Amino acid sequence: MNFDFSEEQKLLQQTARDYLNEHSPLDVNRAVLEGGGSHAADLWKGVAEMGWLGAAVPESYGGAGFGRLELALIATELGRALAPIPFGPSVYLVTEALLEAGTDAQKDEYLPRLASGELIGTFAHAEQLGRDDGTGTSFGDGKVSGTKLPVPDVEIAGLALTVVSDGGQTRLALVDLTAGGVTAERIDSIDPSRPHGRLTLDGAPAELLGESGTDATFLDHLLDRAAVLTAFEQIGGAERAMELTREFTLGRYAFGRPIASFQALKHRLADLYAAIQLATSNAYYGAWALSTGDDELATAACGARIMASDAFDLAGQEMIQMYGGVGYTWEYDCHLFYRRAKLLSLSLGGPGEWRERLVQRLAA
Repeated sequence: MNFDFSEEQKLLQQTARDYLNEHSPLDVNRAVLEGGGSHAADLWKGVAEMGWLGAAVPESYGGAGFGRLELALIATELGRALAPIPFGPSVYLVTEALLEAGTDAQKDEYLPRLASGELIGTFAHAEQLGRDDGTGTSFGDGKVSGTKLPVPDVEIAGLALTVVSDGGQTRLALVDLTAGGVTAERIDSIDPSRPHGRLTLDGAPAELLGESGTDATFLDHLLDRAAVLTAFEQIGGAERAMELTREFTLGRYAFGRPIASFQALKHRLADLYAAIQLATSNAYYGAWALSTGDDELATAACGARIMASDAFDLAGQEMIQMYGGVGYTWEYDCHLFYRRAKLLSLSLGGPGEWRERLVQRLAA
């Protein structure tokens, strides 16, 4: 049995890598971070023109008509580039939610605009720092009121998939962020190249996702789907960090030889390589379950999320350590990887939360 991606899928991945090498070097990430911008607008436009925003969207809705395996490979390359664009929330969560549970009218209205990049989606879940069920925001009579914090891309998003409480039940609602009753305010975060903010809703116009707004079970399923795709993005970042670290240690000399030849550093690079390979194995398992709709997605997503978060976090730490004193400076790119690793590890709930989910699901 062949567990690898097909030649066509690998060609798509190589095309994505070539495009991002040209249009999204690390200087693009740094420019957004240092300039206080919301995202790289030119890169976002280019990604849309490449068809990546609608990779898993059917052609009838303006998408490319690929599947989740192709989307996972694109995510890997975006992770390698530390692309400063709102890809994850808009594609992994809003677009996926509409594809899975949206009504025909909602798909007709939103999917073509999301696939073209005209509309940016975001996911509004938590209402405070730390663990939170996100149901303190109320829905009724087509309006939503409450505060969400932190919300990615809150300054540029036009549509928010929002966790709400409808008569005491957890539901998902689509909130038009361009209408009245919406206040967005940026907040400080560890990675300003992917800014977050506070979203205050005061009677903002909204509609339930699907016929009934789905439920808490669908919310967990949606997070599982996003966890697998985010894992590939984390693996891409970890691989790039390790490659740059290896290159740097091979070119830095001490006592007349490359520091990469020192046993202590070789062991640490080997440990990092092993962590990335374990994460990749778990992510492949998750991608299989995601692409086939298998029930094992619930446990596979947990494994992919935990291992990818740990691998990228380790890659960010080791990159700083092995670069030595310059690794702590602003001029070197180590902190860009460390920032993104920390941000992605918390974007869908921390690894500890996913470990608890895994234990509960295995016990069940």
